[in-house]
Amino acid sequence: MTLGAQDLSLDRGGKRVLCDVSVRLNPGTITAIVGPNGAGKSSLLLALAGLLEPATGRVNLDGRGLQDSPARKKARALGYLPQSAEIAWDVAVETLIALGRLPHRDRGTAAIERAIAALELQEFRKRPASRLSGGERARVLLARVLAGEPQWILADEPLAALDLAHQLNLITHLKACAAQGQGVVIVLHDLALAMNHADRVVVLSKGGLIADGPPADALSESVIKQAWGVNGSWIGEQGARALVI
Repeated sequence: MTLGAQDLSLDRGGKRVLCDVSVRLNPGTITAIVGPNGAGKSSLLLALAGLLEPATGRVNLDGRGLQDSPARKKARALGYLPQSAEIAWDVAVETLIALGRLPHRDRGTAAIERAIAALELQEFRKRPASRLSGGERARVLLARVLAGEPQWILADEPLAALDLAHQLNLITHLKACAAQGQGVVIVLHDLALAMNHADRVVVLSKGGLIADGPPADALSESVIKQAWGVNGSWIGEQGARALVI
């Protein structure tokens, strides 16, 4: 099931935040969306999740306009994780994660247990959500997305609140999801993470698409200069590269 945007423009707060962006995303891959602050990264992810109405253009799911897809199909296909780790209800962790099964109308016990194990949340399962740290909340909310077994995982800065060990665990799990055929789209600020772990990188700047392709091409030194206005160079081996500025 493909997901993409065609000539997509978005307005937020009376301001155009994306202009004529076209991307076609394929399942079985990890795509990183990167760019400077205000580039439109979160807005693009929200549109792909069906949570923002385009000013012009369209979002397509499996070749069909997202707005024309049945609500239940969208809910099952698209799992969205916002940047904020806020939790509205003070329920036990396992209850919160189980909410990811709502689009399926089943308990999905096996899927819930897999999500708990994947995010290493076994010791927290009975804990009230109000007693979690910021990083723990982020993991719980991602587990809720994973419990729904969506065909597309759309996550806005999923690594930001995690320590190094949990970042590595999450990246490893997302790679496993992609290997099993799910599509993964993540917004990142850390260009080294995008370079080393993404299959594809989409670079936005001032609401426009300026690069889209394999990490080594999309995050070339010339693109970094164009998008971020800084001179940088990559050092290290492929898969373990660092950006020196």
